[in-house]
Amino acid sequence: MHSHPDPLVALTRKPDRAGDREVLDSVLDEARVGTLSTVVDRLPWSVPMLFARDGDDILLHGSSGAGLLRHIAAGAPVAFTVFVLDGIVIADTLFNHSANYRSAVVRGTCVKVDDSRHVLEMMSDKMIPGRVAEVPAATAKEIAATITLRLPIVDGQWLAKARTGGPGVDVDGWTGVVPVRTVFDEPIGYSDGEVPESVRRLV
Repeated sequence: MHSHPDPLVALTRKPDRAGDREVLDSVLDEARVGTLSTVVDRLPWSVPMLFARDGDDILLHGSSGAGLLRHIAAGAPVAFTVFVLDGIVIADTLFNHSANYRSAVVRGTCVKVDDSRHVLEMMSDKMIPGRVAEVPAATAKEIAATITLRLPIVDGQWLAKARTGGPGVDVDGWTGVVPVRTVFDEPIGYSDGEVPESVRRLV
């Protein structure tokens, strides 16, 4: 009898697309939004969330009044997924069209972080590097209104995938890849004053 790989640990389809820790980190460092999923009262629950990677932890935050985040902080198992689209692969048939991408799924249990200020500053610096030094520190009231969590990245509890290259078929007509990237446009002001240095660097 042949044993089948656990789909939560190893890829069962196109195993050549499995990525290593370097791929995992590249996805988590580049993407700014991921989807946090769990089960509540036997029903699936998912929400897109801003996040940041801090070494071997994924940092998350939300309102301390969010009951579902408290449910997760109490130990409910979660899955956190992230996807970066790198290119649209154009083939000669619709079947062979594809995409170049990097993706990650990290499973585990979130742990409540006591130092919410650190999490908020890490996440702010991921969104706009240098902005933390330009604004006042978060107040005690703001910290109290925030729940901060870390999801440890544990070996055997994550999967990373990546696809690169062209369509992989030999044809007479044109095939190729349309690269995809995220860019920042010029900031739109909603108040007077100079654009902060951190924002100018971002764009």
